[in-house]
Formats: sequence, C-alpha cells, structure tokens
Amino acid sequence: MQSLFSSTLSRLVLLGIGIGCSLLILTGWTNKEPTHAKQVLPMADVLIDAGHGGIDSGTHWNNVLEKDINLEISRKLYLLLRSHGLKVILNRTGDYALSDDNRWHITRSRHRKDLSQRRGLSDEIGASVFVSIHVNWSPKGGKRGPLVIHQSEGRSAILAGFIQTSLNQQQGKYRLPQEAKQFYLLNRVQVPSVIVETAFLNDPGDRSMLTSIPGQNRLAAAIADGIMSYRYFCP
Repeated sequence: MQSLFSSTLSRLVLLGIGIGCSLLILTGWTNKEPTHAKQVLPMADVLIDAGHGGIDSGTHWNNVLEKDINLEISRKLYLLLRSHGLKVILNRTGDYALSDDNRWHITRSRHRKDLSQRRGLSDEIGASVFVSIHVNWSPKGGKRGPLVIHQSEGRSAILAGFIQTSLNQQQGKYRLPQEAKQFYLLNRVQVPSVIVETAFLNDPGDRSMLTSIPGQNRLAAAIADGIMSYRYFCP
C-alpha cells in the first residue's frame, strides 16, 4: 500500500511540473525584463544636491560648517519648488556622507565615491535638471557674492544664467556665471546641471546671510526663482 501511494504521489508531482512548464511556455515566459516594466525610482523635475555631508564638512569658519548651510538652503529650496508644483528630490536629508551608500565604485577615494554616488542618483532618477548647492571660500579673502558654475552645454548655461541673475539681484552684485573646467560632477551628469556657490563663508556680510534663517530663505527663494525662469524659457 505504501509503495502504491508513493508511486501515485510521484506521478502527481511530475504531472504538476509538466502542467506548470506548459503554462509557462504558452504564456510566453522569458527570463528577460518585460518591455513594459516601469522605472522603480521616481522621476523628478529637479534633483537638489546638498553638497558635502557626514565626514565631509566642506569649507568652514570656526564651528560653522558648509555642509550644514548647504542642507538648510537645500531644504528650503525643496519646499519652495514643491509649492510651485514641481516634482523635486533632495539627495541628502540629514548629516551623512553619500559615499557611505556607494558599494559599486571600486576606488579608495571617499571623495570620488561621494561624487560618483551623486552622479549615479541623477542617472537613475532621470531628473530634468541637477542643482548642487554649495558655499564658497576665498583663500585671500576680499571676495563676496554668488557664483553659478555650469557645464559646457547650452541648456546648462541658460539655467546658470537665470540663477546667477536672480542671486545677483538678491545680493546686489553683478557677476557672470562660469563654465566648468575640471569639475568631476558637472562633467559626468547627463542633464543640464549647475553648481551654485551661494556666497563666501569667510566674508563677514556673506557669512551673516548664510548662517541666518532669513538669509537662507532669501537665498533659497532667489535660486527657486532662477529655476522657475529657466523652466518657462526651456519647458
């Protein structure tokens, strides 16, 4: 009886496997990704890159760290752009290094891992524009005001022009945007991208603006105005 039961069970298992394989063949099963598969990560109109973070503090003035200023301005910019109905992603929401998330770039350079992680996120999301927020520093002092650095590409130059003009008006300065020469990030991101050097941390007037909530609000609003102007000009 046990032998008969085992034989019957084996036949049923084999029959089930056969039916399953037939169904897979009939339904066109393949080990390739379906052509209709959608992107997992969300699309974005703007990807905001809050410069530095974690062990990488950026420039500093005593205990005032660039990474903290970048994050505060980026958060405010995020909220302003969202209020205009844009889809926005902020790549750093706390004090941590993006290099810690990079397990794919084989290099001993933490800085290079950080930059390649920022670029990789831009590629995965497929953002329309990439805006990296930073604070400037002058080794010899005597400099103040904003500077927007752009790719050697038309739309990036237009985006930089709008943001530079808006920041110039906000800070009472006149400066032209600058084309990137040896900036790893701008040379590799595939969408119109800019680095926004909001002001000089070692200038007393700029530093007062950078470290105050009203000043950060004005900076974020000026950058947002520049981005919106670009979107109207290059929809």
